[in-house]
Amino acid sequence: MAQLPDPRPSSTPLPWAGLFDLFRIGIGPSSSHTVGPMMAAGRFIAELPPLQYRSITVDLYGSLALTGKGHATDTALALGLLGQKPDTVDPDAVPVLLEGLRASGCLTLRHGVQVPFHPETDVIFRKREVLPRHANGMAFTAMGQGNDCVRRVFYSIGGGFIVEDGEDGEANGFVAPAIPYPFGTSADLLSMASAAGLTIAELQRQNERAIRSDREITEGIARIWAAMRSCVERGLHQRGELPGGLKVRRRAPGLHERLLARARTNEADPMRGMDWVNLYALAVNEENASGGRVVTAPTNGAAGIVPAVLHYYVNFVPGSDDQGIETFLLAASAVGSLIKRNASISGAEVGCQGEVGSASAMAAAGLAAALGGNNMQVENAAEIGLEHNLGLTCDPIGGLVQIPCIERNAIGAVKAINAARLALHGDGAHHVSLDQVIRTMRETGHDMLSKYKETSEGGLAVNAIEC
Repeated sequence: MAQLPDPRPSSTPLPWAGLFDLFRIGIGPSSSHTVGPMMAAGRFIAELPPLQYRSITVDLYGSLALTGKGHATDTALALGLLGQKPDTVDPDAVPVLLEGLRASGCLTLRHGVQVPFHPETDVIFRKREVLPRHANGMAFTAMGQGNDCVRRVFYSIGGGFIVEDGEDGEANGFVAPAIPYPFGTSADLLSMASAAGLTIAELQRQNERAIRSDREITEGIARIWAAMRSCVERGLHQRGELPGGLKVRRRAPGLHERLLARARTNEADPMRGMDWVNLYALAVNEENASGGRVVTAPTNGAAGIVPAVLHYYVNFVPGSDDQGIETFLLAASAVGSLIKRNASISGAEVGCQGEVGSASAMAAAGLAAALGGNNMQVENAAEIGLEHNLGLTCDPIGGLVQIPCIERNAIGAVKAINAARLALHGDGAHHVSLDQVIRTMRETGHDMLSKYKETSEGGLAVNAIEC
């Protein structure tokens, strides 16, 4: 099968990303294929000039076209055009909203004008075409009654971030603020923190203060943590098969019951904690696969890793507290910002190393920080977490965020805990820096064939038998 050309991302580094950029409340199954397109559609429809239109169409390119059906991209676009937002739409109301659109066959614009729109025919999957800037490209076209035409091209660059042609990455609220510690590399981060006498988490909080108050930071973190807990709790009790046709059954409820039963017997099991970490990650990613509400961390495909490790911290670490949760998420977001700035968190751009690898690095750094690690140990934990995910491909079977994605989150969470523990057993000195691993991840992603980057044209996606 002919390979799609691999678009190269801009060499211009993206701005600093804060905690609330990297941890966003949204819906599944994909931050790049669901959340990003919904945001782009909402922005397009909200900014349309008040004219009469005879049609609106959306062309999808590259990875969005190849795995968009399995990732519910067409559904996300319809919801965005209806004015829904990822962080506020009720996942249980989605079928009703879509049925209403199908019945009416039209969108009502903000100035009251109605325009025909049928998701089945007006979302066009251009599977053999890719736009030059990023593998996740989409073009919105509104045709007027005469020759008027409004056409805008957006890219979903991972984690729910979108940019439009001509923008430099400062779209969708992702703006470079005037922060006191504008670190661009892990070397910068360590140097600035040392000079200021701050931990990595404290430095990141100082940067957050350039945007919002301490109260807003604390309340925002509490909302993120509450959404993570809610997602896990729902995932522990929802049963049945996941949508999409692979007939993947939810495993979290059954595993939860077995672990509770084992706990009642007081059976000694040195691996008990790992079982629970696996459970937390499975619960989140089964919810994500079903289109439920999740927190991008930093993506939906890797959304189970940070919550699983945070649940491990809260439930298995003596003395865990709310301050530790804040420290965890602040340190994790500092690492995520570095990866996003200097490489990518997009599976369509660098493979799953950019999703699960990034999440493992973030969770490892967060746990090391919450456990009292020094800055060198925190950086080392992140380096270990990312290094041992280098080369990880994104090859979802059937274009669905299920196999191997769900289990991969469980493995990534356990790997993050191990990375933190290894780092904390050392003094922070190590041979390979986080900067070097991030650069290696970026280069590896560039060298990776497109069939291994969220196109479902290689790897498990073609070698595993669908049933």
